[in-house]
This record gives sequence, C-alpha cells and structure tokens, in this order.
Amino acid sequence: MDAIDLARWQFGIVTVYHFLFVPITIGLSALVAGLHTAWYRTQKQKYRRMTQFWGKLFLINFAIGVVTGIVQEFQFGMNWSDYSKFVGDIFGAPLAIEGLLAFFLESTFLGLWIFGWDRLPKKVHLASIWLVAIGTQLSAYFILAANSWMQWPLGYTYNQATGRAELHDFGAVLTNKVALATFPHTIAASFLTAGAFMLGIAMWHILRHPGEHGSLFRPAVKLGAITTLVAAVALVITGDIQAKIMTDTQPMKMAAAEALYDTSAPASFSLLTIGSLDGSKEVWSLKVPHGLSFLATSTLNGKVEGINDLQAAYEQRFGPGSYKPNVPLTYWTFRFMILSGVLAAAIALLALWQLRRRRKATKWLIRAALVVPLLPLLGNSLGWIFTELGRQPWIVFGLMQTRDGVSPSVGAGSVLTSLIVLTLLYGVLAVVEVFLLLRFAREVPAETEPSDPEAAEPAFLY
Repeated sequence: MDAIDLARWQFGIVTVYHFLFVPITIGLSALVAGLHTAWYRTQKQKYRRMTQFWGKLFLINFAIGVVTGIVQEFQFGMNWSDYSKFVGDIFGAPLAIEGLLAFFLESTFLGLWIFGWDRLPKKVHLASIWLVAIGTQLSAYFILAANSWMQWPLGYTYNQATGRAELHDFGAVLTNKVALATFPHTIAASFLTAGAFMLGIAMWHILRHPGEHGSLFRPAVKLGAITTLVAAVALVITGDIQAKIMTDTQPMKMAAAEALYDTSAPASFSLLTIGSLDGSKEVWSLKVPHGLSFLATSTLNGKVEGINDLQAAYEQRFGPGSYKPNVPLTYWTFRFMILSGVLAAAIALLALWQLRRRRKATKWLIRAALVVPLLPLLGNSLGWIFTELGRQPWIVFGLMQTRDGVSPSVGAGSVLTSLIVLTLLYGVLAVVEVFLLLRFAREVPAETEPSDPEAAEPAFLY
C-alpha cells in the first residue's frame, strides 16, 4: 500500500471507532436527563437509582469518546496537511464554536452534575444535566455542518494565490441544506442507539434477577423500547428527506447506492441483488417497483440518473478520470445500514408486546435483547462508511480529490507506524471500555438517599 491508502485506512479506523461512542453519548444524555426529571417531579427512589445507574454508563462513553475524538484531530495534521490547509478557513469557525461553546457547555455542566448530588439545589442540579444534553446536540450540529461542507461546499471563495477555500458567508455554512437534513437523521440514529443500549442492559438485569430487579428495570425496558421505535420512525422520515437532497447534490452517490448504471424512469429499488461484483450485470434481484424513483424524487415515475451518464457528465465538467465510488461497498453498506435499524426496531416492538401487563420474557426475547445494542452501532458505522465512500473520489465534492489532500512530506512508513500505534491504542481502549461497561452495568445503586451534604457522593466513583 502507498501512503494515501494507509492514510485512508487510518482515517477510517479512527473515525469509525470514535463514532461508536458519539451516538450513545448524544442519545443517553437526553434519556438520563429525562429520568432525572422524573425523579425531580415524583421524588420516587426508583427514578433516582435509574438516573445514577444510566448516568454512570453515560459518563464512561463520554470519557472514551472525548479521548478518541482528540486523537482523531491529530491525524488531520499528520496525514492530511494539504486537505487541512485547503479547508482550514472554512472548518475553523464551526469547530471553534463547537469547542468553545458546545463542548465547554457539556463538560462544565457535566462536572456540576457529577459532583452536585445533594449539594446543589435540586433545580440547578436538574438544569445541569439538561444543559449537558443540549451541549451534546449543539456539538453534533457544528461538526455535521463542517462535514456537510465537504458534501456540498457553500459560502466560500477559492483563493488561487493561496490554494485555499476562504470563508465569506458563515451563515451559508450553518444553513447548508445537507447539514439541515443530516442533523435530524443523525440525532434520530443516536436515540435509536441509546434506546437499544438501555433495552438490552435492562433485559439482562431482568434475566439475572427477575424478582429483585424486575420492578426496577421494567420501566427502563419500556423507555428503551419506546425510544427505539420512535427513533426508527424518525429515521425513516429524515432518511427520506436526506435521500432527496443527496440526489440533488450528489447524484453519483445515489446511483452507486442502487448500482444503477443506466438512467431510468421509473427506477426500482432492489432489496437484494445477485450479480457481478461491481453490480453492472444482474443475475437475480428482488425489487420494489418505483421505489428508487420515489426515494430520490418523491414521484413514482421520476427519472434517476445512472452511473454511466453521470460519469460522462463529470468528465465534461471536471476533466478525464474516474468519478465512480466503490459501487459494491456503497450498495451493501446502504442496505445493511437500513437492515440493522429495522431489526433493532423489530426487537423493541417484540419486547413491548411480550412484556405487556408484567408478563415474563421468553428466552428468545432475552437473547435478542442482548444483541440489540450492537445493531445500531453496526448501522451507524455502515451509514458513516456509505456517506464518506459514496462521495469518492472527492474529499471535498467538486473541489478537491482525496489523493490531493494527503500530506506530501509523510511517507508510507510513517503512516504505517502511526496506523499500527493508533490501532493498538484503540484496542486497549476497547478493552477498558468493555471492562468498565460490564462492571458498572452489573452494579445497581442502593435505595438509600444521603441527606447530609457532607456525606453526599458524586454520581460516579471508580
């Protein structure tokens, strides 16, 4: 492999690993805030215990997510210096606001929430966790705004003398239609991830101690299952909107998602296709008639441009070269992303049905519930891979190709060394993460509520 291939592998490993923690943090922060609100309004001990229990798991994910996010920023300077130079003026503003406002908001008030148990006034303590939840949402928006500029650049002027894109309209960057569509879709995926996470762990407790923990964790099963189902519906709606904007801004990505080589009207959506590796020759396919036309254009007979026609158009616009992404990878990541969300929603619906009126869970439901936290994590990773690989060969669509963004002074040996080091480091972090999650997922907070502020303990001790 040359330096650019190794740099791409490193970026993919680092980013996918970091993105395992982000959706759980975003969704779980709001669910913990909701449980804390329930305790504040009812003063029932079970809600306090649940707030502290899920709060500990939230804090573990938050901490590992911050560490892996910091490492991710270093690689821009190490392996992607030409790209960093090109987009630095654009990315500076949203990422600075993300760090100074959103991350400051969530980290500061998270500290107040951790150490504020029985010390802060109850309203202030409750407000702290809600400000943490708001901070995570804001943080997600500013990062998605920067990423959306790579998908659909707006609000810039290209300076030929410096070879950089210079920001002239920050409002256009923040109101980019790709960002406005991506943000609700990502937030919905985050709530589905957090809901499935809560559902799986709560079901595990009911399995181990049905009598002792049953009454305590049944509300968590219900909350996790309902959150998963509502988020799944939101994902369908926001995904439909996002698909139409993707067709408008990056039609090659939509064509690759269907392996549609020839422009069609109407166009079908294939649920499963058996054919050649690149999808250009079809042997057998299970299709939804008019499905792709509706997904891309909101009309049953709408025209969807194919890969061959788009390739010819891009050659005329940008010059000779291949503008096709990896079609098989784009095709299958798109479908497995959808399938993982559907399976998670189906398990959540089954859990609600079987556990109605305090009925016992079947062994098949328990086994499925133990798998359900992994499904959204897989779907999130595949969704990110689809989004980024579908844009190739562009690192910034229409402006800079990926091969032009790599650091010219960093050789393959250096990239390989940092790739091995980071992979080993992340492997160690994965062991730490799993160890901490398993340890604190087993521990249920006691019912006692400290009344003496001097004897109060923070929400998380290790």
